[in-house]
Amino acid sequence: MNFKRWTLWMLPIAAALVPALPPAACAPAPQDYLAQERGRRPRADEGREERAYERGKKALDENRWDQALAAFDGVVQMGGSRADGALYWKAYALNKQGQRSEALAALGALQKSFPSSRWLKEAKALDVEVRQAAGQPVAPEKEPDEELKLIAINGLLNSDPERAVPLLEKFLQGNQSPRLKERALFVLTQSGSSRAREVVAQIAKGTSSPDLQMKAINYLGVFGGKANGQFLADVYASSTDAAVKRAVLHSFMVSGNRERLLSAAKSEAAPELRGEAIHQLGVLGAQNELWDLYQAESAVAVKEKLLHAMFVGGNVDRLAEVARNEKDPKLRAAAIHSLGISGGRRTGETLVSLYESDKDPAIRRQII
Repeated sequence: MNFKRWTLWMLPIAAALVPALPPAACAPAPQDYLAQERGRRPRADEGREERAYERGKKALDENRWDQALAAFDGVVQMGGSRADGALYWKAYALNKQGQRSEALAALGALQKSFPSSRWLKEAKALDVEVRQAAGQPVAPEKEPDEELKLIAINGLLNSDPERAVPLLEKFLQGNQSPRLKERALFVLTQSGSSRAREVVAQIAKGTSSPDLQMKAINYLGVFGGKANGQFLADVYASSTDAAVKRAVLHSFMVSGNRERLLSAAKSEAAPELRGEAIHQLGVLGAQNELWDLYQAESAVAVKEKLLHAMFVGGNVDRLAEVARNEKDPKLRAAAIHSLGISGGRRTGETLVSLYESDKDPAIRRQII
């Protein structure tokens, strides 16, 4: 994982620092560390500092840890406005190299010397990761800060999932804010354990708040897979809430589940939901399925939805075929309208050809 992706992941769950290591475990002391770094070289101009900082970021993105470390070390020595960020990324590079105690020393220097830095949240999150990577025990359940607890649980999910899943389940059942619960659910959804999948499936069925239920349905679609598809199908079958069913249909589309969408498009009794299933097939680009449905359908209103879905999916050829051969004038007009807003040279040529060959004044007006 490159440093940009790591930052995007840790930003929404960054938090407070776990108890510090004993002095012997992270020498030298933070204040001495930074004093030494600053004392090596006079402060440089901002332009040189910025260039060195950017070199370090580029090296991080290319996994060149030694070069990144050298660049950020230089920025720290300059003692300018980028020193706090450079200390953070220096710690990150050290951790990537397996130098845990040195990484913790750099993080300690950052927190001690820059107590108002905007990098503190990321630093506290990285501190948890470094400690866990070093095999130091971190007890999420004993941490009073809920955001830090979630960070620690997330790390624990990789090393000890059997312990992490019950903690996440308890977290979701507690009095935490909706924002933190959504993050906990996201973490839980990534777990490969059967218990984690069961918890997410139950939330998707409505055992928690409506907002969290919608999030669970969305995550099941995002992460996909056969098991998640079955969970979503169970939610669709058991729910009487149209909003929940629409969310499930959208998740079917996100996960690429044509089979489930096609089933709903064929058999759903509620016109609104059937139309939604047809629309999602269009978004998914299921052109063959849409055409088969169109040929088998007799209701004009449903056929109009199918034509619109073909337009959404960019199926100009089928729309042109309907515009030429459909006997129902309303459906022909709908196909012509969709062709018109599709744009493109080929579509324009098709419309010109239709105008020249069709003698129906109403159709000609529609083409114009």
